[in-house]
Amino acid sequence: MDDLVGKGAEMKVLAQFFFYAALFLVPMALPIAILLASLITFGNLGEHLELLAMKSSGISLIRIMKPLIIFTVFISGIAFVFQNNVLPKASAKLWTIVYSLKIKSPELDIPEGSFCKEIPGYNIFVRKKSKTGLLQNVMIYDYSKGFDNAMVIVSDSGRMKMSDDKKYLILTLYDGVSSQNLSTNQSRYRQNQIPFKRETFLLRDILIEFDSNFNMVDESITQNRDFSKNIPALRSFIRAATAADDSVARVIRPALAAQVYTSAFKQDKSYPVNHHLLSPSDTLPVADFELLYKNSPAIQQIQLLENAKMKSDRLASDFNFQMVPQSDRQRDIRGHRIELNRKFTLSVACLLFFFIGAPLGAIIRKGGLGLPAVLSVFLFIVYYTIDTFGWKMARQGSWAVWEGMWLSSIVLAALGLFFTYKAVNDSVVMNPDAWKEILQRLIGKREIRNYARKEVIMDFPDYPEAIRLMTSWNEESTLYVAEKQKIPFYISFWKQQFQDEQLNRLLISMNRWIEDLLNSNENLIIGKLMDYPVITPYHLAFLNRRAIRLSCSIFIPAGIIIYILYILKQKQINNDLRTTMKVNEEINKELRNLNLD
Repeated sequence: MDDLVGKGAEMKVLAQFFFYAALFLVPMALPIAILLASLITFGNLGEHLELLAMKSSGISLIRIMKPLIIFTVFISGIAFVFQNNVLPKASAKLWTIVYSLKIKSPELDIPEGSFCKEIPGYNIFVRKKSKTGLLQNVMIYDYSKGFDNAMVIVSDSGRMKMSDDKKYLILTLYDGVSSQNLSTNQSRYRQNQIPFKRETFLLRDILIEFDSNFNMVDESITQNRDFSKNIPALRSFIRAATAADDSVARVIRPALAAQVYTSAFKQDKSYPVNHHLLSPSDTLPVADFELLYKNSPAIQQIQLLENAKMKSDRLASDFNFQMVPQSDRQRDIRGHRIELNRKFTLSVACLLFFFIGAPLGAIIRKGGLGLPAVLSVFLFIVYYTIDTFGWKMARQGSWAVWEGMWLSSIVLAALGLFFTYKAVNDSVVMNPDAWKEILQRLIGKREIRNYARKEVIMDFPDYPEAIRLMTSWNEESTLYVAEKQKIPFYISFWKQQFQDEQLNRLLISMNRWIEDLLNSNENLIIGKLMDYPVITPYHLAFLNRRAIRLSCSIFIPAGIIIYILYILKQKQINNDLRTTMKVNEEINKELRNLNLD
């Protein structure tokens, strides 16, 4: 926007800019469009039970998707042709317009009360501007001929306009003074005396060169860039640049190795002492050098270290200087290889997004723009983040180019296989109702019992037996709660058995008298039965396996999480058992009153 705002570009130029920008955004818009369309289509089919009807008729999901798969393959082919033939030309024209807008001079708008620095070589200050365009209290600093020949102009008022060809700015000033230093031979004057020229004027016109026309630069400035080439041009450049890089490397590396050997490892005969320690060969053994260094005076040790540092710095500087052209060439090769891989990743992403959106829509069974739009945006953000990460790693040379550019496609392929497999097998892994139930359990929302009196009762309950069962159950539950109320230590927790048989017996016994009392014809008893909490035990039977138990106990984060969840769940079970005992006492009281009656 900084390149567009204030430049005064024509509507024709802006229309071209937005047209080519829209073409440039197609690789980003097309995959998410296919994802959203497939999600909405199959979500609507699932929501209106049309998928269920087709599956009931013996038609598999893959067969239902087959026509759209063919259509998506066709779109992917068009996307490949677009990426290879249309997008390079659109990108070249887009960046040509962007560069032309960057170098275009802005439409001049001098602000009030501050200096305007938009005109090269001039600073203009205006105290106030009237509605008729009159500039009041104008101050101009003219340093177009250099700061040594700067001119200061102060006028009471003035006007500004552009020439007809929009190449010059005309300033008309009224009633002002101009001051300018003069370039003279300093020998004729004292050091603190500098001559200057001062003029007063009633009217002065100043002509300033300021080209505000829009001039399109030549498109040849982008013809060597990777984004403006198709596949044959990219491959041709990669072959030529790789061959040149290999040939240069074959020349530079031996020369650099010889230079390192000559300048760093060949003996230096300048040391005046301890020559008897040196080897007669042209290399310096490590052991003898260490002995030479230890037997040398402190001043010579410092000199040895300084010489070694100077040699290493010089070698590093020479290496970096010689490798600059090769590094630039390798960066260009990576850029062209990235663009070559990008020609194919768009088509593959379109196909993979369909295999994500269609099965996912069949699973969630929600149409419209609500949930499908949210899922589409989320999945596309994940894809875009991974793709950008892989692109940066490939551009920096940290990864191979194909690894970075195909990373996002590999992730999409894994998601597509997963969702397709789940949809074909009618999985509820993404069913909102299933996740809603899990969330309710996590936040502690409990299931409520809902009973009604039976209209026809075939077998009336045995009230005395129910009283006996509830009394016995309360005694056993009291002992169980007292035992489980103690929080076990972390080590003791992993030594216990995780199959709570005692709790299972209590729950089975409770369900027995509840089912019996449901045959009662007393509304008060039926209402009391709905006060019983729904107790669900904490299923940790998988921890009875020694290997799994040992792994969880050693792996501290997982073990601590399981330990804390067990304590919280056991506390909830204890509270439910206490509530059940209280309800038992109330029902026992009502049943005794019924027996007395």
